[in-house]
Amino acid sequence: MKKYIFLFTATLIVLSGCKRDFDEVNPNAPTISSFWKTSADATKGVNAVYSTFYRTASLYSRWLFYHGILKSDEGFGSGGDGGLNNLMRFNQTNYNDGLTAQTWSNLFVGVFRANQVIANVPGITMDEPTKKRIIAEAKFLRALFYFNLTLYYGRPPLMLTPSQPKDVPANATTEQAYAQVAKDLTEAANDLPVSYPASDLGRATRGAAYALLGKTYLQQRKYQDALNAFAYLVTGAGSSTYTLTTDYRDNFIISRENNSESVFEIQFSENQSESTDDDVDESRINNTGTSISQFFAPPGVGFSDGAARRWVVDEFLQERTTTNAQDPRLAASFIFNNANPAGPTATIVYGQTFQSRYDNGPDANGVWFRKLLNDHWKNQEGFRSPNNYRLIRYADVLLMYAECLNGLNRTAEAYPFVDRVRQRAGLAPLSTAKPGLNQAQFLTQLKHERVTELAGEGWRWADLLRWGDLGPALATRDADFTGFIVGKHEYYPIPQSDIDLNSNLTQNPRY
Repeated sequence: MKKYIFLFTATLIVLSGCKRDFDEVNPNAPTISSFWKTSADATKGVNAVYSTFYRTASLYSRWLFYHGILKSDEGFGSGGDGGLNNLMRFNQTNYNDGLTAQTWSNLFVGVFRANQVIANVPGITMDEPTKKRIIAEAKFLRALFYFNLTLYYGRPPLMLTPSQPKDVPANATTEQAYAQVAKDLTEAANDLPVSYPASDLGRATRGAAYALLGKTYLQQRKYQDALNAFAYLVTGAGSSTYTLTTDYRDNFIISRENNSESVFEIQFSENQSESTDDDVDESRINNTGTSISQFFAPPGVGFSDGAARRWVVDEFLQERTTTNAQDPRLAASFIFNNANPAGPTATIVYGQTFQSRYDNGPDANGVWFRKLLNDHWKNQEGFRSPNNYRLIRYADVLLMYAECLNGLNRTAEAYPFVDRVRQRAGLAPLSTAKPGLNQAQFLTQLKHERVTELAGEGWRWADLLRWGDLGPALATRDADFTGFIVGKHEYYPIPQSDIDLNSNLTQNPRY
């Protein structure tokens, strides 16, 4: 008898379950109204937006470097990850591929978290300047997430309030998305501080907002708007805040983090509870480090899933310093056989000579990106690197400022800002080496200057897209571009899973 009672009861449970409203709020779950009460809640909320940087591998822990570096002509998939290698060759048939779909979804996680702060913090009774600053931080971060969504996917939907389960937003145009990024940054800049005490290093500053605003306008070749934004850091009120470091290498080592050249820096740390076992997957929830060094490091110390093209090395060898030495940025940027001009027997790779590690082997002519590595303080990489990522440096701002002036046909005025960057590296001023360049010639020179100053820092794809240089012609120095289709591969496909759930979302052209 008990058997039939059980079956009947189970049937009732199943039938009643079929009628349940699954959108009904769980009465036992924390609610928005129960959380956003105090100043401490506001701080926790914005801290959660920053923590999106570390979500698994898909953002600044690893994959955004693949998108910005390896997909460009300066890098390529060099290891055994077939999916990565195919994607870097513009061969993608699965539009739900994790490398692109998870980057998209985690950027929207950041947008969602920022929207929560922007919507709920205004209602908290708290110190008003602190409230304004926290909201401004959230707007800066939402802008950064949308900048990446627009740069890599072209047409993201704009979601500017906390999302609901039944939301079906349509694609924005690229212009609309960038306009929202600019709006957020313009509003954020007004309420962000110039700097923070040591306990809050890494939070968005006014200079960071203006720098990203300038990048947003420059990416659209809106030169005057970009120039106005960069002016805060170069000639305006913030110009005394930033200076180039004396030693270029200081921008890539852990002992010189958050220095005078850093405009915005992703803060990483090594969680000591995990630091003893590098075999633990890097996606562990308490990992606040970055795994990119493990995947960019050369064989024997890392996976070597991503490496640099040899042409980039040759770019540095076009000029020597005023003392007839090799450009010091070359050895600071790459590991290769002649990083030390004395050759493989003098070039040190994680405590051993290049010759002893790789000479006469398949990697003898290899080149690896160095700036995100840890060879300056240890001889083996791992999944939890504490070395910060300098997302925006002052040298980048100076070169972009010069690009704006040149774009406005004010080329003669642009020279001094390139000179500052070159002279830090020991090169002759451009005004001496190549005076009187016209607008087109100066842009060609700027393209060279951005390679030698910023190689391996994640901005090459944005540069190529902005200049209109993406296309099969790049295959002469990067064979992966043989498969590049103009009008298609400038952007990734929008994840098919999102399109299946949202009837208003459409796929990018030619996918």
